[in-house]
Amino acid sequence: MHKDLNNHPSRRTFVKDTSLIAGGIMAMPMLSKANFFSGADDVIKVAVVGCGGRGTGAAMQAISSKQNVKIVALADAFKDNVDNCHKALTREINEGIGDISKRLDVPEERRFTGFDAYQKAIALADVVILATPPGFRPIHFEEAIKQGKHVFMEKPVATDPAGVQKVLATAAIAKQKKLNVVVGLQRHYQNSYRELFKRKDMIGEITSAQAWWNNDGVWTRPRKAGQTEMEYQMRNWYYFNWLCGDHINEQHIHNLDVINWFKEGYPVKAQGFGGRQVRNSKEHGEIFDHHFVEYHYADGSILNSQCRHIPGTMSKVDELLVGTKGKIHCRQAKIVDHGGKVLFQFAKKGEPDAYQNEHDELFAAITKGEYKYADAENGAKSTMTSIMGRMATYSGQMIEWDKAINSGIDIHPKVYDFNAAPPVLPNADGFYPIAVPGVTKYF
Repeated sequence: MHKDLNNHPSRRTFVKDTSLIAGGIMAMPMLSKANFFSGADDVIKVAVVGCGGRGTGAAMQAISSKQNVKIVALADAFKDNVDNCHKALTREINEGIGDISKRLDVPEERRFTGFDAYQKAIALADVVILATPPGFRPIHFEEAIKQGKHVFMEKPVATDPAGVQKVLATAAIAKQKKLNVVVGLQRHYQNSYRELFKRKDMIGEITSAQAWWNNDGVWTRPRKAGQTEMEYQMRNWYYFNWLCGDHINEQHIHNLDVINWFKEGYPVKAQGFGGRQVRNSKEHGEIFDHHFVEYHYADGSILNSQCRHIPGTMSKVDELLVGTKGKIHCRQAKIVDHGGKVLFQFAKKGEPDAYQNEHDELFAAITKGEYKYADAENGAKSTMTSIMGRMATYSGQMIEWDKAINSGIDIHPKVYDFNAAPPVLPNADGFYPIAVPGVTKYF
């Protein structure tokens, strides 16, 4: 779907090969034996909810696990996504993984489509991969946990404060049930970042940070004849906030999450600016093409973050933390003092793929009957960090965390149906309303 500049090809670059689109789906299964695996001979049954490029890539990681994992159900709003996903998984297994019957068993009757497709798929699984556009994540996550399933869900986990609150509430239930939840903020599963985190005290107290996700941008999906407005927006989902949350949420969350992780906390307020300078055609919906946000943490430290989707500009995806004794350069995987002396350098050569690690560690824990992973709370709060930044750039106002997360702001449709009206509609010329700093208000 987009290129992650940490150069882990599997899940991200797979999309280029399949040209799949992540479709929107939605959350009613039966309790399974998900958290009672006692040995490697047990088959871990997996359902994929969201069969576009992202879901298909995550499914590839699942079936590449050393554990006994089998995909048993596929679900998506769109039939072509389900069919393309099944074809891609079949090809991948035949070309490299081995016996298809051990990894993929999804006959036509277990390929579900429509807004309620997720309900049928989740019921058949022990583990659920949630990879639809993020606007649907809170509903799907809630249902998966309600029914006792372990979860791998892609980031971000919501697109508005109401969704964040739903995920936080569900995360608490997942902990009570001892259900493993891994969120696709894969830097937590990348050895270089883990080693930097272990040594972060080498730079003393963190006083400031910087984060970047600047590149050319991603795909657009043109409107096709006969599409309802709901279908068009779901096909072109990246450009509508109820589905995506803007690229500050969908991509830049990776960098913001790293700073939160190393700070061991979340910002208390934010202000910034942004707009649409280049990416402003009809197909670009309602989102901005650049954001700059100044995040304030409770200890007085500040994160300056920037993300940009403008072709021909400097590309940079990275994080920098500055402390009283030195700096952490995350992409370079090194720690230096203020004189430039290298205090630690991680040798990246041969480092395992972080995307694969997410799945390997999750399925290993489930196979052993262990409860080890509870990523949902952090995933929700880093998502809220992104959303708070969007609220700041859209309004031009200082946005406070407590007020924003408790605002109850819900930007989703009242009805999920292909003939229903989405929450934002184009004008007579086909353009969508755009936030205007100084005019757009939240409180």
